[in-house]
Amino acid sequence: MKLYVSVDMEGITGLADHTHVDSSKHNYERSRMIMTEEANHVITAAFDQGCSEVVVNDSHSKMNNLLIEKLHPEAQVIVGDVKPYSMVQNLDSTFTGAMFIGYHARASMRGVMSHSMIFGVRNMYINDVAVGEMGLNAYVAGYYGVPVLMVAGDDRAAMEAKQLIPNVTTAVVKETITRSAVKSLTPAKAGELLKEKTAEALNNKNLVKPLVPPDHPLLRIEFANFGQAEWAGLMPGTEIEENTTIVRYQAKDILEAYRAMLVMVELAMRTSFC
Repeated sequence: MKLYVSVDMEGITGLADHTHVDSSKHNYERSRMIMTEEANHVITAAFDQGCSEVVVNDSHSKMNNLLIEKLHPEAQVIVGDVKPYSMVQNLDSTFTGAMFIGYHARASMRGVMSHSMIFGVRNMYINDVAVGEMGLNAYVAGYYGVPVLMVAGDDRAAMEAKQLIPNVTTAVVKETITRSAVKSLTPAKAGELLKEKTAEALNNKNLVKPLVPPDHPLLRIEFANFGQAEWAGLMPGTEIEENTTIVRYQAKDILEAYRAMLVMVELAMRTSFC
């Protein structure tokens, strides 16, 4: 049994605002330690449940946050930027299942530090389905026939996961008060919960089906302002929908849609707000 674990940061226990997840801020180093411990709880439980291989993908910001020297020695780690498939790099059909740890709600929704890739995105859609990072990543997993067995993060991320993926196991380590305030478990209690839920998810793996993406998906991204849409619209094959900040791209499959999304948001970040 081979497990893929994508670890983001905004949904990690006790992390409430940008000072916890921005490498230039004072809380970041503490947050890295909690993030690494949280990953270890899942890895340890996975091996205890009979997994032969656990691959962990550092999936936040520049993707070099996990303290590799503190990780479970048997885990394999994907770290660094640029990754062609970002938060799901190296995920393929050889995996029994995937788990998303430290995840958050999509942009424009209530939830701790909710967003979709960049803070300039209001909404993303695959055909008519509104998705965030979680949904896009689950679709890529589904392309390879891999089910998302567990999502861990705040309560709103758990709600989003259940709407997308029937029978998914969720581990709620903190509850949303506002977008930058939480009621959180302590890391010790969160660790107990994560181990319990990882075991539960692996035992129930046959109850979860992959989130199969549509053939030839239409990717639509709504940006916060027109300048961002203009930058994203420089990518060949894109089109700005008239009188909106929505940029659309007709993809041949979900893998192409995912990479198109990465290019579009990177371009959009070049927009000046001055």
